[in-house]
Amino acid sequence: MILQGKRVALPSAPVVHKQFESHAAATPDAVAVVHAGRHLTYAELDARANRFAHYLLARGHGRGAKVGVCLDYSPDMLVAILGTLKAGAAYVPFDPAYPPARLRLLLGQVPGLALIVVSPATAGMVESADVETADLEQLAGHLADLPATAPGTDVTGDDVCYAVFTSGSTGTPKLTAVRHEGWFNLMHWLKLEYGLDSGSHNLVVSAFGFDLSQRALMTPLFCGATQYLLASRNFDAMMAYRVLTEHDIRVVHCASSTLYVLVDWETARGGDALTRLDYVLFGGEALKAERLTEWARREGNTCTLLHQYGVAECTDVATSYDLAGHRPGEQDVPPVGRPAYNTDIHLLDEDLRHVGPGRQGEICIAGAGVGAGYLNAGPENRKFTTIEAGGEQVGIYRTGDRGYVTEAGDLVVLGRIDAQVKVRGMRIDPTDIERALARLDGVREAAVVVTPTDAGDAELTAFLVPASDALDADDVRARLLRTLPRTMVPARFTTIARLPLSPHGKVDRAALADACRDRYAGSGTAA
Repeated sequence: MILQGKRVALPSAPVVHKQFESHAAATPDAVAVVHAGRHLTYAELDARANRFAHYLLARGHGRGAKVGVCLDYSPDMLVAILGTLKAGAAYVPFDPAYPPARLRLLLGQVPGLALIVVSPATAGMVESADVETADLEQLAGHLADLPATAPGTDVTGDDVCYAVFTSGSTGTPKLTAVRHEGWFNLMHWLKLEYGLDSGSHNLVVSAFGFDLSQRALMTPLFCGATQYLLASRNFDAMMAYRVLTEHDIRVVHCASSTLYVLVDWETARGGDALTRLDYVLFGGEALKAERLTEWARREGNTCTLLHQYGVAECTDVATSYDLAGHRPGEQDVPPVGRPAYNTDIHLLDEDLRHVGPGRQGEICIAGAGVGAGYLNAGPENRKFTTIEAGGEQVGIYRTGDRGYVTEAGDLVVLGRIDAQVKVRGMRIDPTDIERALARLDGVREAAVVVTPTDAGDAELTAFLVPASDALDADDVRARLLRTLPRTMVPARFTTIARLPLSPHGKVDRAALADACRDRYAGSGTAA
């Protein structure tokens, strides 16, 4: 089965920052970025980025170099990113919100890291890297003497523009590289398909290290709009909602769990800032559509919810679906839609042969968005491979996700192939249990984690957020048994006020697993 995206011609040099430069030339006085009550125009941001690009080039960090960026959200972050791109180098986000141990681990995983851009607040966080740092505040005087014009470095669509770490919480993090052509194609598609323009002002609500944040940062500048940045290192729902209320923001990109928090905030206060948006583009984890149904049906809600799917290895987004087309009850899992421009989805079996219509298979992505591979993981690069399709050899990335295509031609993602675990002799995907729990009356949200017992076996624990009244574990278990086989019913049910989120805005399953081990260590009993 193959889903083909629309073919759209790209420029001969599909380079992201050139689009920003065209806006700086055409509308120099337009506001590019707003942060903590201050703003920079396109001309000012362009000039500062050009000066930093000249600084990098003078130090030999040009085309092909990798420049780390460890900064809080601020205009300086955009200066560092744009300046790095203008020099022909690729940037690597190091999120200052990460725990110190995680940050030290990531710093040791970048081969040939040339330099790290820091601030006084973050410089101490990267000392373990033993790499040259550049503090833009301290360099202000020196940078002011450098040319404010673009350096004119020859950058191509095949060059790497950024590299991000995959979000896995165990093992060695993989650093995946994205090419300019893929990033340009993504934003070009968003601009044309959804009519994003100079009025499509954006608020960034996700953590800097997240792959989603890279397009959230650059898309408004690609379209000539204004980028709003929160003056907070960690996601702050109250601050985010206040900014949405006070400014003419039209677009938000976020993880599904972050959207639930914002919707809850608006619903509890009777506001309308979210309903007045043009678009929320969200995804990154299994969608709990029931969390959004009541809010989406509010009278006067004009916000379009775009449920999207993709992976960091393929420039973040591969497919998109307008959730207004989903009717609860038609199918258990809402679709993620159809491919972006110049993107194809192949559903393959274990032998890399295409499955038939309606059949499940591994989701593999082909086209402009396929990245340049992992920079620090040799064997893992086998996920980037080729298959025969239409009599030609086609490059693909094997996502490890399983899914199928509906009769309407929309992709449905069912979960990770490797997320299936053996419990009581049966292979189970915890995501299937979470969906069943979320459909029970009184359950607002659910997450299921797998932990080992004292005997070394695997067992399931469900964490439940009640809709209103307290939940009784025996009652939940009994109702779940009406829809699931006994082998899929968790051994324990724990009620919590809210599910913890990772810095990326997704449910923090590692934290839940740790809490489960701490709470039930040696107890051998169900809650």
